[in-house]
Amino acid sequence: MELAAVSATVKTLWWGAIIAGAVVVVAVAALLTILVILVRTIDKRVAAIKATLTAAEINTSYTKLIDVTAAGVDSVLAEGLEHHLFLGRVLDKVRS
Repeated sequence: MELAAVSATVKTLWWGAIIAGAVVVVAVAALLTILVILVRTIDKRVAAIKATLTAAEINTSYTKLIDVTAAGVDSVLAEGLEHHLFLGRVLDKVRS
């Protein structure tokens, strides 16, 4: 079996196709690497956002205690005001 002789033009076209194929393979590998890096970055940021939202949910679960605490603070202030007024009256009587 005899090998067919290949002309210079055909040889040049084959080498061009091989080089173009190699360039395409390298470009695809580079783009896939960039895609994988971006997906990892997105996953990390999503995890950080999820942790922040979980913390916000925990913090807002205590908001129902604000009314109870406010009522307690109001009673303490009212009691303090009564003591202040009482002591003011008593001290004025003692001093005179």
